[in-house]
Amino acid sequence: MTAAPTSLARPPVTDLWLLAVAVMAISTSGPLIAACTAPALAIAFWRTVLASGATSVVVALRHRAEVRALTRDQWRLMALAGVFLGAHFATWVPSLRFTTVASSTALVATQPVWAALIARRRGMTISRNAWIGIGVALLGVLVLTGVDFAVTPRALIGDGLALAGAVLAALYVTVGEEARATTSNPTYTTVCYAVAGLSLLALIVVGGVPLIGFSTRDWVLILLITLGAQLLGHSVVNRVLATTSATIVSLAILLEMPGSTLIAAAWLDQIPPAAIIPAVVLMFAGIALVISTTTRASDPPSETPPA
Repeated sequence: MTAAPTSLARPPVTDLWLLAVAVMAISTSGPLIAACTAPALAIAFWRTVLASGATSVVVALRHRAEVRALTRDQWRLMALAGVFLGAHFATWVPSLRFTTVASSTALVATQPVWAALIARRRGMTISRNAWIGIGVALLGVLVLTGVDFAVTPRALIGDGLALAGAVLAALYVTVGEEARATTSNPTYTTVCYAVAGLSLLALIVVGGVPLIGFSTRDWVLILLITLGAQLLGHSVVNRVLATTSATIVSLAILLEMPGSTLIAAAWLDQIPPAAIIPAVVLMFAGIALVISTTTRASDPPSETPPA
């Protein structure tokens, strides 16, 4: 990887608005997956493959010259991000079979901690107030989930998978941040999603998970997940990674949890916990504290990052 910036840079206002749109789109994923009876890994496979197919049309029409000019390092970064994304789905989704949803959600929400640690390992300075902000946001997660960790062999397996999913998600956005510095968003998302789908396919074949034979309703839900959470959610996140650090992006994604809770309340009649309001306040306070520690870029690039 190339050297990271020396400190967290303040996100452009446009990126903050785009992150808001992305979080709202990603928030639809949980309720839609809960309503879908297809296997979770099959849903993950189809959402990545279908999204890759959709963005490949844009690449074929507008980015053929870019694809021909891609270097070996650019291909490597995009493929590596795809492997990390597929591995994230392959660890976090099965964790729900072993441990509670609350424990799995709380552990996978440690993603910004790992993203910050990776950034620090790469030479970026993470200030004390930024760490405090990350801690405040994670406290909001604990307030929302009301997590009560169980100490049983089965639960520990699930907790370990969820924690691995958090690390892999942090690696995914970190590599994505570097790849997006020199690659357009359509090209990056096409390759990344395709590699993620192929990675999942290997596990699906080994596990004997069916990929067809679902009801019409399930296919409609899979299409909605692809259009919303994947294309409007993850792809917009990838767009933002060109100009906003993986640590701040990871923090913003935490807001998916209260978003999913509210959508489930409206659509699935699942009454949200009373703790949702203080949890959201803590999450926003934590994110605001981290952003307040950022610095403005003194020398903006002469060229706009690839879209």
